[in-house]
Amino acid sequence: MKIDNLKIFTGRAHPALAQAITNSLQIPLGHADVLSFPDSETFVKVHDHIRGDDVFIIQPTCNPTNENVMELFIMVDAIKRASAKRITAVLPFFGYARQDRKDQPRVPITAKLVANLLVAAGVDRVLTLDLHATQIQGFFDIPCDHLYASPVIYDYLKDQPVENLTVFSPDVGGLKRAQAYATMFDCQLGFIAKRRINAETVEATNLVGDVEGRDILIVDDMTETAGTLTAAAKILKSNGAKSVKAAVTHAQLTDSAFDRLSEKWLDELIVTDSIPPQERFKDYPITVLSIAPILTEAILRIHNNLSVTSLFKVKGF
Repeated sequence: MKIDNLKIFTGRAHPALAQAITNSLQIPLGHADVLSFPDSETFVKVHDHIRGDDVFIIQPTCNPTNENVMELFIMVDAIKRASAKRITAVLPFFGYARQDRKDQPRVPITAKLVANLLVAAGVDRVLTLDLHATQIQGFFDIPCDHLYASPVIYDYLKDQPVENLTVFSPDVGGLKRAQAYATMFDCQLGFIAKRRINAETVEATNLVGDVEGRDILIVDDMTETAGTLTAAAKILKSNGAKSVKAAVTHAQLTDSAFDRLSEKWLDELIVTDSIPPQERFKDYPITVLSIAPILTEAILRIHNNLSVTSLFKVKGF
């Protein structure tokens, strides 16, 4: 595929991922200064000539979310004013996605707000991964390519010798995602009913599915406190599960999450590098898988105006 006039820039959110993508493409990472003034305002200066170029900005809007979101807007504005032909925001993790509806009076819909702000800043296209709710694609008035981490996770797990696997969703809302994994692995499906006590505490109440003597894979889109995953693992092992692993695309783990992981209810937590892996990961049973290859292929296809549909397929599904 052609890479003429393709430029990739990164903010400060996840430069290692951007570097892995440019290394794969065998092109240099775009040269730009992204700095903070003493009063915390962000300054961006693009050094490369990008007039008429197809520009991709790698910037997951993870913690610190507000800083990374604003930094992205400022980078987009700088690149737009430098006369780039097209600007694609590559958001491996789309922050504010959980506030995607009014579930109580007088609250915002921040997923739509951020989508509007990206368009207002000058973004022409969005490339993202495992949105918290797939309907968020419709919040954008520009093309949005929504990829899934399932091919990466499947490639990691497919050769592991498991004959009695059951895929579980940690809540009713994630059943569709769990069903996709159960189809890929040609195995049984189950789900857990939960009750949220507060922002950091979740109680698993009931489960549906075969558990006794089985290896369990819990799948979810993201975790911060590991409350949902730990509660699910507890009830599964209490009902005779042989082992419990969890596969989560986005892992922005807090101190309370590491405290829960140290209880060892989960035998393994499989995550991707959509968010920069923390140094503490190495002290826990956490496996980090790279999404750089799938993002690289998507960027190449978008740049060459080709379909990205094949990137969704695993085992022909």
